[in-house]
Amino acid sequence: MCRKEFKIPSDGVVGLQHHFFIQHLVDARSASSKSTDEVACEVCLEENEGNSEEIPTATIYCIDCKQKLCDRCSRPHKKMANGAHLLKPLGAELEQEVIKLRGSYCDKHKDEQVKLYCHDCDENICLMCYAVKHRNHESSEILEVASNFRPRIDEDDKRVLSAINAVREQSEQTKQNSKAFANQVSSVEKLVVEAGDAIKRLVDTQVNECLVKLQSVTSDSAKQAEIVQEQLEVAVMAMDSFHTYSRELLDKGRPSDVTRAASDLHKRATELLDYDVTSAQYCPPHVTFSPADVKQLTSLQLIGKLTVIDSGNEPGYD
Repeated sequence: MCRKEFKIPSDGVVGLQHHFFIQHLVDARSASSKSTDEVACEVCLEENEGNSEEIPTATIYCIDCKQKLCDRCSRPHKKMANGAHLLKPLGAELEQEVIKLRGSYCDKHKDEQVKLYCHDCDENICLMCYAVKHRNHESSEILEVASNFRPRIDEDDKRVLSAINAVREQSEQTKQNSKAFANQVSSVEKLVVEAGDAIKRLVDTQVNECLVKLQSVTSDSAKQAEIVQEQLEVAVMAMDSFHTYSRELLDKGRPSDVTRAASDLHKRATELLDYDVTSAQYCPPHVTFSPADVKQLTSLQLIGKLTVIDSGNEPGYD
């Protein structure tokens, strides 16, 4: 809700500060989400391993244990060693009652309710916290501090609400300005494209003529390259074959195999080396293009001139 960054504590998510008010709402919603005739006693249901047949209906809600109980199971909660638990009848009014009655508990001492507010640390503390860590700090009762904080919170809320209205008005104006600018840009884009299309039509004919000539030259040159490439590939295949056979003979052949093939291999190597395969060369034609003076065309603003005037503090530009 506050949209602020925070660090996850060393003990993980469980170490995050507890939001008691939200927890109150969750507990209350859980306690009153069903009518009493639809809710089974949670203790009896657990003892019967989830079998809901003939389970007594819950009529009591224990705020301390957060359990829905039948009359029989609620009796021990009235005589707990550390004091009776707070029991309330289930019903439509329970939600608000739970919010009012259920206390806020200390993050560090789970069974202790917070009683004081430490002004030095800006946090609620229980009596044990006060005795251990906050004894020398300025602290007051939570009820008293809350009464002092309420007017300030109310005033801050009114100021924020006023700022919301101003921001909303500015947001709406921004939307309108943005829409108007988008329409303006769309019109300018249309004019730019139309001017460019007119220039393109004038040069398309000349461009097509140059491209047709290039295609013809490319086709003739490709045929010549293909012939030369075939000759080179044949020569490479013959040399690769010689190399593969020679290596196999040297690496795996027996002495008798080497002597038997040596003479023929030498003759074949001589033939391969005497044939000047590099004489088959591809000589492509030299093609150049002398474009119009692009810088001169740019300086003349061939299609027109675009001008942008900044409505802010920065100067406009072309």
